[in-house]
Amino acid sequence: MKINFTLTLASGLLPLVMFSCGSMNKNEASSGQSTTASREEAEYGKTVDLQEPFATPSINKYAVIVGWKEGEAPVAPAGYKVVRFAEGLNSPRNIYVAADGRVFVAQSRTEERDQSDDYLNARNIYRSASPDEILVFQDNDADGRADGKKVFLSGLKQPYGMLILNEQFYVANTDGLVRYGYDSKSGELKATAGEKIVQFPAGGYNNHWTRNIISNQTGDKILISIGSGSDVGENGMENEVRRAAILEVNPDGSAEQIFAHGIRNPVGMDIEPHTGHLWTAVNERDKLGDQLVPDYITSVQEGKFYGWPYYYWGMNQEPRWKDSMPDNLPNSLKPDFALGAHTASLGLSFNKIDGFKTGAYIGQHGSWNRSEFEGYKVAFVPFRDGKPAGKIENFLTGFIADKDKKEVHGRPAAVVFTKNYMLVADDAANVIWAVIPESE
Repeated sequence: MKINFTLTLASGLLPLVMFSCGSMNKNEASSGQSTTASREEAEYGKTVDLQEPFATPSINKYAVIVGWKEGEAPVAPAGYKVVRFAEGLNSPRNIYVAADGRVFVAQSRTEERDQSDDYLNARNIYRSASPDEILVFQDNDADGRADGKKVFLSGLKQPYGMLILNEQFYVANTDGLVRYGYDSKSGELKATAGEKIVQFPAGGYNNHWTRNIISNQTGDKILISIGSGSDVGENGMENEVRRAAILEVNPDGSAEQIFAHGIRNPVGMDIEPHTGHLWTAVNERDKLGDQLVPDYITSVQEGKFYGWPYYYWGMNQEPRWKDSMPDNLPNSLKPDFALGAHTASLGLSFNKIDGFKTGAYIGQHGSWNRSEFEGYKVAFVPFRDGKPAGKIENFLTGFIADKDKKEVHGRPAAVVFTKNYMLVADDAANVIWAVIPESE
């Protein structure tokens, strides 16, 4: 059963395990122990022993982006090589791979004004605005290096999600879903003027401007992720209508429903291939301490409530709402797998080709509201029969350059698969990396 807006209003809801590449080096290690459990027990896995709220101070530690020098690259496990698919970009935040192999890249980022130098240094090696455009690449010889690029669409408003469905090219801008007529044979647009078919609420807290899209397995619905406009509803829940939710619409934009809600900032979305269920990667809330609240991946159950802002990780009550909890809240569903607090887990993709272990690959953009760096890697969660089946593992590391100097080479965001390799968008250093299985 889907949730309609009347019901939403009535309910008061207006709104580590490593691969064989070796042990963690000093720049990948993280400190900060729970008062009751180890970091891994408190933050990672299907079950967690959560730290108490405010057990540690809320501390901001912003990274300094230094980029990648010639010859430098992230580190993959033995049996893979990492090459530069494309470089010299500007904020390549998301990637979409078409059925014919074309690679579309949305270049966009947060453009908040009057931010500190520390914040800006952590965002991108460039200070210039992102171009708010979509590029298209082709790799004709499947060597992991793009053979050319061109601007596919420009003049957009913080584009993120992309989708080709029924000879239409869909773009999820921060303020709405736009579709363009598309010729799948030529890979060209039929017209450069698009039609906005769904209006989105825009603006809000920190980086919650991304709007991702994906079709269901039958192709008759489009699912849209929209993050909250605040950390924990501090701007008033009347400003959170149709936010912190995944929406569902028909391909023409009609028949909008709330598919699931109480999901603070769902970004990555993918269909788990064994079950056909929708999964999402979610950024949880800030300012409760180093180890709260873990980001997570979860299967998204239709019609369910995932707690935000009143609860977290199931029925744990948000302390900043303890004196003003609404009546008649539904039970908060516990997510499937915790990914560490403040890791900014953005990208999500299930492996779709040979040469990669079965499970979920997550682009962890990296922390800022934590005393020591956490994330800054592509993580892997093994799956069996459509469910998590083991401890989280590091897959692509080396993004932290010098933790003592707060320097990082870049920040991984989107993770996708082509027919031959994985692609990882580093939207801070402006590189797209290809991770290629090596032949034995």
